[in-house]
Amino acid sequence: MTSTDGPILYFDGVCNLCNSVVKYIIRHDRDAVFRFASLQSKAGEKVRAEIQSGSEELSSVILFYKGRYYTKSDAALKVARILGGWRILLQAGYILPRFMRDAIYDAVAKRRYKWFGRKDECMIPAPELKARFLDE
Repeated sequence: MTSTDGPILYFDGVCNLCNSVVKYIIRHDRDAVFRFASLQSKAGEKVRAEIQSGSEELSSVILFYKGRYYTKSDAALKVARILGGWRILLQAGYILPRFMRDAIYDAVAKRRYKWFGRKDECMIPAPELKARFLDE
């Protein structure tokens, strides 16, 4: 999909929770390996069309890393692993079977606009971060 070997996080660009997570990753990504694209961007729409299966709508987060796509709880846990540090402890989440982790993830994702709000348009990255965003 892209020439970078680093992780690419596709996120809901109008979701306040998702934007906060992206800002958190940017602050804690010491080596600046993460790249980002909103799911509303051309790159995000292309990825969703490529990996969306059946009736499942991928509308909150997709991670592309080392040639593989991760979604839902797998994406969140992989991001934590890549960031490292104390976040590596979150790998304990793998104790739960994926269907249980994803059920929790889906419950939060379903209510994210109600709990955290939404913007009318996607986040515009600061000029010094623009190179880390695809198709924005």
